[in-house]
Amino acid sequence: MTAAPHDLWRPSSGCDDECLPVAGEVPTVPVARRVLRLVAAAGMLLAGVGLVVLLPLLPAPERQAAVRGWARGTARAFGVRLVIRGRPPRRRALLVANHVSWLDILAVLAVAPTRMVAKREIRSWPVVGLLAAAAGTVFVDRSRPRALPGTVRRVGDALRAGRSVAVFPEGTTWCAGDRAVDCRPGGGFRPATFQAAIDTGSPVVPLRLVHLCEATGTATTAGAFLGADTLLRSVARVVAARELVVMVTVGAALHPARDTDRRLLARAAESAVHLLPPTGAGAWARRRPVRTTSPTAPVSSPADGRGPDLAA
Repeated sequence: MTAAPHDLWRPSSGCDDECLPVAGEVPTVPVARRVLRLVAAAGMLLAGVGLVVLLPLLPAPERQAAVRGWARGTARAFGVRLVIRGRPPRRRALLVANHVSWLDILAVLAVAPTRMVAKREIRSWPVVGLLAAAAGTVFVDRSRPRALPGTVRRVGDALRAGRSVAVFPEGTTWCAGDRAVDCRPGGGFRPATFQAAIDTGSPVVPLRLVHLCEATGTATTAGAFLGADTLLRSVARVVAARELVVMVTVGAALHPARDTDRRLLARAAESAVHLLPPTGAGAWARRRPVRTTSPTAPVSSPADGRGPDLAA
């Protein structure tokens, strides 16, 4: 069974500039520190080009470690600290997450080296587009409904080949991953790519991404990439922010049967993402002594019920 054309969507977020922090709301670093971060980030992106050439020559464990190290190093160069809770999948899986920012890509790669599903426009981004293409990203043309079944097949082919694939099923970015501001929640998980997990018998692993300001112990949209926001503006906010944290919580895998309905699976994954701890800034404030970018103990999550611009 493959995805029907009506599963294609071109979602638009209800989040806009009103969801972004105003001047003085988020603690910032001096201009000199921002410049250093930009230089360091540019260096890590260029190093990524060399890494793409080197990766095919490395054994699988070293290749995965190199990708994780590069993702964490690049995030750190931008001034972002990644905190990972839970055990990442050791075998092929479809990773699904809520979506806030371009930083989410680095966060997911730090959890597990995967092929990403991304919108076609990213292919034209400087350096990043080259890296994405070389890493085997599955690009989605959301303007062509007839192309969606082919995208689902490519995701299935990657899973059959033993590769994990990561997707942001909301289809666009939302600020309300943890109700950082008074904004409606994300747009719901679209079911199309879940069919690839059903067809290949692959587990679905939910990830919850929360952006926090460690300086204040609260959720923040400083790193968000929303609505009509430009990539340059978003990058400028990120390098200016003081103690920006992206927390990734890995949930228990969902194991679909061959006759599972992809829409029910999408809703179960959506519920699992929303119900994963931490539930908000208060949980972070209580657990702030934890400082790690390494996996910890497994996290379990409910997998049934209905609870969650880069992917299909």
